[in-house]
Amino acid sequence: MCSARRAPERVSEAALLSAQGLVRTFEDRGRGVVRAVDGVSITVGAGEVVGLLGRNGAGKTTTLRVLSTLLPPDSGTVAVAGVDALVHPLQARTRLAYVPAEAGLPARLTPREVVTLFARLQGVESADSVAEVCLARLRATDFADTPCGGLSTGMKRRVVLARALVHQPALLLLDEPTDGLDVPGRREVLALIRELAGAGCGVLLSSHIMSEVEAVADRYVVIAKGRVVGEGTGPMLLERTHADTLDDAFLALVADA
Repeated sequence: MCSARRAPERVSEAALLSAQGLVRTFEDRGRGVVRAVDGVSITVGAGEVVGLLGRNGAGKTTTLRVLSTLLPPDSGTVAVAGVDALVHPLQARTRLAYVPAEAGLPARLTPREVVTLFARLQGVESADSVAEVCLARLRATDFADTPCGGLSTGMKRRVVLARALVHQPALLLLDEPTDGLDVPGRREVLALIRELAGAGCGVLLSSHIMSEVEAVADRYVVIAKGRVVGEGTGPMLLERTHADTLDDAFLALVADA
């Protein structure tokens, strides 16, 4: 595992993720047209972990779903490892992995079956062997043959993470990846995130646990009501808000939203 924090690298034009001016609206009977994502721009470089911060309902999950090609934006651009994700979504998906907050695992299939299936869908050679390696990496081997419907929330999170790694994605989009895990499990996942970044993977991490994001992120993007209200390294956000902690800086940035 990678234990030393690396200095954040400058994001270049060849960033693994480059999203510009994303807008996504929804129709709501009570509120009319809601701009869930309102002009969001995000970049993630190789070997960089970017924390996506925001209150519940700020637009974090919708942003991640747009970036992962699961939702089309009303406007804006998304490039993943040089691929226009809006024009070539299937090609972009071979370069990224999205770990949603909800597990979404078939209840009757086992973790071994699920991870192997995803490896095959991604065209991975020796899918069975790769699945075993990914399950072991997430310490999921002991329950690999238990139907997913009988797994705890924490166990399901491990399986979803293992499933995401089968094709060695260049970009990881993580929505609350440690949800349901115990303290040792959280630490293992955070160490894995830093290990993957150390190997050159780009990571966009959304979490409501500020201490976790602070432990692994090189810089941050803060959104409120679908808009970016602050971005930069921790020291940059502290200087901008005159705050003593990242928690206080975050609250100051979203206070007027």
